[in-house]
Amino acid sequence: MHALTKGLLAGAAGTTVLNLVTYGDMLLRARPSSEVPADVADRLADRAGVDLGGEEDAGNREQAAGALLGLATGLGVGTAYGLLRGAGVRLPAWLDGPLLGALAMAGSDVPAAGLGVTDPREWGGESWVSDIVPHLAYGVVTALALRALD
Repeated sequence: MHALTKGLLAGAAGTTVLNLVTYGDMLLRARPSSEVPADVADRLADRAGVDLGGEEDAGNREQAAGALLGLATGLGVGTAYGLLRGAGVRLPAWLDGPLLGALAMAGSDVPAAGLGVTDPREWGGESWVSDIVPHLAYGVVTALALRALD
């Protein structure tokens, strides 16, 4: 199997687990979904000069685009690591999962902070845990899937 395909499949597995952990947390704590992905999509559309439609249409499109950006991040990180592994890069097993999780987390949090949607310096402990745990699960599952596919 090609390295790109392995990475894509591993990223899909990791992204699925990230969503399971996130939605499980929302269910257990009865917390609402984050508006950050939709707000990032809105800011990106504004900067690109893209009209998302009327208020209701724009809100729906922002939600969808935010979710798609998250999927792209998860698939992209997995694919990139798959390509690196295909080129012979091997990280220690104890490191690759947390590192992939951190990269995926940075892939969503850095643009959000850069666009002024959120400021991680102002987050409380609960917000950090709600962000770290799903991304760590993503990284571990993505790394395990890649190793299994090898």
